[in-house]
Amino acid sequence: MEPKRIRRFSPLDRMFHLALMLTFILQSATGFGRLFITTPWGQGLCRVFGGYDNALVVHQWVGVVMIWGFLAHIGFLLARIQWKRLPESVFGGDSLVPNAQDLKRFGQQVRWFLGKGGPPRHDRWTYWEKFDYWAVFWGMPLLAVTGLMLMHPIASSRYVEGWVLNVAALLHRAEAILAVTYIFVVHFFIGHLRPTSFPMNEAMFSGTVTLKHAVEEKPEWVARLEGEGRLHDAAAAPPASWYRTLYFIFGYLVLCTGIYLLASAIAYSRHIQLH
Repeated sequence: MEPKRIRRFSPLDRMFHLALMLTFILQSATGFGRLFITTPWGQGLCRVFGGYDNALVVHQWVGVVMIWGFLAHIGFLLARIQWKRLPESVFGGDSLVPNAQDLKRFGQQVRWFLGKGGPPRHDRWTYWEKFDYWAVFWGMPLLAVTGLMLMHPIASSRYVEGWVLNVAALLHRAEAILAVTYIFVVHFFIGHLRPTSFPMNEAMFSGTVTLKHAVEEKPEWVARLEGEGRLHDAAAAPPASWYRTLYFIFGYLVLCTGIYLLASAIAYSRHIQLH
């Protein structure tokens, strides 16, 4: 008998995602509060964190937490590599590293949109999920390096010219605005607002998906689990009703907060404070 639900994310995967959600929202709010401090909206955001200076303190320390979390995530990824099964362990179906199949499936997707063929058969990770992951991954080092330089300007000036700090500030703001726009528009849409995900993609909160949904969206993954005899091992129980209600409330609270921050930032974009 086939299971009704299968496991998609481990508790550690979900913990990393939750930590990233919370820290990203805090960084967005404190960063925008200071960036738009000349506006009533920016001043209001800063008041939530105790004022302009306290918002900077929160921004800096949450940034440090994000850096440590990012380093822990890298360590976790390295620990998961099965070195005796290279390169399959790095480029196989369970890996987020892009491969030739992703390019092939992207082409199939385009042809499907144009009515020239059927939809691609995705594995555990679709090409857009991989892009989603790496878009955030590569932004982290830039934000971390420039953020630490701005956090310790005197120490940084011992190794670089003063103008480099100005460039670091511009890069930090540009990457932060790009990240906020991407997460609050593209990621939110892909994660929760697509027809196949609406009203919420619950997988990252519950850790599981229904087998029916997995077959429809990732048939190659299910077929591989069956072929390897791992489908029944992946069987999982549905989330409790109280927990499902809790993460729906929490998830939409975060989603609405993100959209509010982005919409307000666009509305006040003429008043960005660059100093």
